[in-house]
Amino acid sequence: MNQSGGSKRIKREKSMLLVIDLQQKLIPVMADSQLLMKMCERLLAAGRILEVPSACTEQYPKGLGGTAEPVCALISCKEIRPKMHFSSCRAEGLLDDLRSQGRPQVVVIGIEAHVCVQQTVLELLEADFQVFVCVDGVSSRRPLDRDVALQRMQQAGAVLTTTESVIFEWLEEAGTPAFKEISRLVREV
Repeated sequence: MNQSGGSKRIKREKSMLLVIDLQQKLIPVMADSQLLMKMCERLLAAGRILEVPSACTEQYPKGLGGTAEPVCALISCKEIRPKMHFSSCRAEGLLDDLRSQGRPQVVVIGIEAHVCVQQTVLELLEADFQVFVCVDGVSSRRPLDRDVALQRMQQAGAVLTTTESVIFEWLEEAGTPAFKEISRLVREV
């Protein structure tokens, strides 16, 4: 599963989607929160259409609230894992679950980019996953924190991409029934 030896392209049969802390009380204070949610919802919907498995975490849900309802409606994972550590890899059973899927690629979206997302990405890289961070699917309260976190994750070996790039890499070809559904999805601005 070494990221340096992995495929340069994101393959739906080799990837999973990890949703980090898209919680009710956190989202409103994020920079560009409406765009963030639109991109995350679009990626989640595409993942559902294309049967890409997902995992989801919540940081201290007792204090920060649960996962936002639009996200809950779209996630395909069996459960949302609560956590107290900033890295989602420390949520009970998550890393084992990711490994058991046999999918070496993890596509990451969520908040906050410079805290939970960054620590998760660094730990995923240490665990030999190939990590793709959707730059339009992560945010922080301050844009500077987000920008520096993206640079650091990239320097550590994560690949920066966009939600639409991931969707079309998963899709691979036009003219299929899934393509028609996805086309409608991405045309919604």
